[in-house]
Amino acid sequence: MPRNFDLALTAIAPVIWGSSYIVTTQLLPNLDPLTISLLRALPAGLFLLCLVRQLPTGRWIPKMFILGALNFSIFWSLLFFAAYRLPGGVAAIMGALQPFFVIFAARILLAAPIRALSLIAVATGGVGVALLVLTSDAGLDPLGAIAGIVGSASMALGTVLSRKWHPPVSALTFTAWQLVAGGLLLLPFAFFAPTNWSTITGMNILGLGYLGLIGAGLTYVIWLRGIARLQPAVVSILGFLSPLSATLLGWFILKEALGVPQAIGMAVVLVSVFLGQYALRPRPAHKPLAT
Repeated sequence: MPRNFDLALTAIAPVIWGSSYIVTTQLLPNLDPLTISLLRALPAGLFLLCLVRQLPTGRWIPKMFILGALNFSIFWSLLFFAAYRLPGGVAAIMGALQPFFVIFAARILLAAPIRALSLIAVATGGVGVALLVLTSDAGLDPLGAIAGIVGSASMALGTVLSRKWHPPVSALTFTAWQLVAGGLLLLPFAFFAPTNWSTITGMNILGLGYLGLIGAGLTYVIWLRGIARLQPAVVSILGFLSPLSATLLGWFILKEALGVPQAIGMAVVLVSVFLGQYALRPRPAHKPLAT
């Protein structure tokens, strides 16, 4: 399929991820980060596994647990931890570091070239995210900041390794394996989570169902498909669309303020995404000169 179609389809994933903040704050305020991560990953993974009816074998088993840990267990736990410890704007800035990690990890693991224009695009996207979400009263909690940075690095490495270790199966199967592995790794820690499971409500189940089936199952099928067809750095820059989506949803649904800085931030984010795609577009092969 044309590259532009693959880009447009892959972009749907971070746009949907932008709704996670509203769902978490409005429907899951009584659940802790570990419980949310577990109930987001394992049920969705088992559901997809029932659909594909295929288990990993041999060398793919440990690789799926590594990917499940990087993309889900570690990333989600630290992401929610950072969100609880930091103002939303600062947490989003930590997440904006992910494309930088992807670019350098892809260089090390995939021998992908580092293009100066792509680094400029990522830096521009970070500025755009800052304009979107930072406020004058944003504070910096050291533990929250470390969690945000390590979480971003975790998913960045998982994104690159998902390209390097892609098994000969569909994106749906690949997603199911990773979600189940990530959920199983979180399961032993569920007993130490502070959430009282007897307080789980119907709204909680609705929110978890959305985060699991739509915000994880569907979006990661799209995301992993994009990683397989495009370069990891190309896909990761699309992640800037997530805070843009979150800002628009907060304005539309929660009636949050949307001023001139946010409008400028939206424009800067969109410019960075287009600039990044231009910088990382496939270079045409040079034809030998006729003799």
